[in-house]
Amino acid sequence: MRDDPTVIRMVEGARDGDKSAWDELVERYAPLVWTVARRFRLSAADVDDVGQTVWLLLIERLPDLREPAALPGWIVTTTQRECLRLLRFGRRTEPTDPADVSPDPSDLVRPVDEELLAHERQVAVRAAFAQLTPRCQSLLSMLVSDPPAVYAEISRKLNMPIGSIGPNRARCLGRLRQTPALAELIGGRSGTTAETKGGGQRGRPVVDR
Repeated sequence: MRDDPTVIRMVEGARDGDKSAWDELVERYAPLVWTVARRFRLSAADVDDVGQTVWLLLIERLPDLREPAALPGWIVTTTQRECLRLLRFGRRTEPTDPADVSPDPSDLVRPVDEELLAHERQVAVRAAFAQLTPRCQSLLSMLVSDPPAVYAEISRKLNMPIGSIGPNRARCLGRLRQTPALAELIGGRSGTTAETKGGGQRGRPVVDR
């Protein structure tokens, strides 16, 4: 993860004033900033403030970043620090169940490696989803929406018999797992599982929820 050539290219390009490299960098890591900030139960306005602060700090620090590939870890650490600052010195929080509120904001901080692994999975899933046919994208989007669309609605919108929704879902998920973006991620974990068991049997693919 630390030696990702794509990250190195984006950082070096942005550092040299390449606007397209900067835009690509922000597009890739904005979801990471958002995910980390939302874990601290900040309001939407505060999440936006944290994001703006992180990107402004990055503009200032980019010329001094010695290891371009370490950027994702820097983003996680900086986002967590800004969230803690807001929690301690003023925030606009969303209503929550008091029983769910952590007594110490530091309890909401996750290890950097854990955040980056989750982000890596999300990037792989998004890239894999983009490689599916529009029909598969529509079907899976409706099935994982909140709340999930009922079969009758899916049947009507996609002109798909209700009895074929399940089989089509299975085929679309199979194609999703076989896309290059996700197959590499799944294959690495499956191979480790198979070697551990010593039976030469492929491990069960794991998709981040």
